[in-house]
Amino acid sequence: MTTDDPASRTPPPAASLWIGTYAGGGGEGLYPLRRGDDRWHAGAPDPAACNASFDTYSPRFDLHYIVDEHADTIGVFRSMGTQWDCLARVSAGGAAPCHIALDRRQSCIAVANYADGSVALYRLDPTSGLPIGAPIIYTARGSGPNPERQQSPHAHWVGFSLDNRWLYATDLGADLVRAFAFDADRGTLGAPSTALVAPPGSGPRHLLVHPRQPGSAYLACELSNTLIALDVDGAVVRPRKTVSTLPAAATGDSIVAHIAANAAGDRLYVSNRGDNSIAVFALAAGGDPVLLQHAPSGGASPRFFRLVENERRVVVAHERDHRVTELAILEDGTLAPTGTGITVPGAAYVLEAFSSAQIR
Repeated sequence: MTTDDPASRTPPPAASLWIGTYAGGGGEGLYPLRRGDDRWHAGAPDPAACNASFDTYSPRFDLHYIVDEHADTIGVFRSMGTQWDCLARVSAGGAAPCHIALDRRQSCIAVANYADGSVALYRLDPTSGLPIGAPIIYTARGSGPNPERQQSPHAHWVGFSLDNRWLYATDLGADLVRAFAFDADRGTLGAPSTALVAPPGSGPRHLLVHPRQPGSAYLACELSNTLIALDVDGAVVRPRKTVSTLPAAATGDSIVAHIAANAAGDRLYVSNRGDNSIAVFALAAGGDPVLLQHAPSGGASPRFFRLVENERRVVVAHERDHRVTELAILEDGTLAPTGTGITVPGAAYVLEAFSSAQIR
């Protein structure tokens, strides 16, 4: 672990939204996104976080943990203060870390490493929130029928159950969801079990644990363009209903990217790269998704979007054409174009710069 001296860095000007970028696409770090004269402006990038493709924020420690997604080498993640001062730079335990999650007590942090399929768990210092000790690393095995995308395991998401007893991990390469028994007091993981065998070639990408309905979750499958509603009971995950994320008349290649729910838990959103749309679903009383709309995302390959509900908008990062766009959230939860967009090189992720002062 290495540390940087925060006093040696000039604090960036305040911005509520930042765009994480890929260096391979021309990105030079985190770009602040600001609004002025009813137009967006992308400020000078802060190089403190490169290849920032996902993050998680800890209110307990007022820290952002941001992955640095290197594809060919052991990746890292950074523990960063709200002025983007890098307090720690830690090995992710594998190659191409693409997702990161805190447990419910914010005592541990888990990382999914896409390129080698590994999952790492770190304990956090209870005073500073910085990673301590050696990580627990699970290295997966397996493959799937897609010869281009599933030659080997590809961990793509990690997350904890609402009761904090389980860590789940999706494996796009092996068409699996794994479950690890998690002990928050000791910071340990049990041996993994297979929670769900997804349809062959479906490529499970991200799983969303419903924030208000214990026992419900939703699996976005990248390669099959499907959304699977799940019943979750500890280490057992059962599919309940599967729906397409694409319009019935869709043609051409498309793959799923991000999934998110609104704060009320009654709307679900999934982005389609290729169709370049965001599918909007209502969640019925039993939790089954009911399609409401396919909204154009405003760019090519919407890799990630962030719901900014207090402003009734969605901000979308488009990886292929390096564009960030804004959609309006209407009263029924459907989306409408605003015509607002801006070029950001290597756009991959939209980070909301929370701080403890904002959420008290």
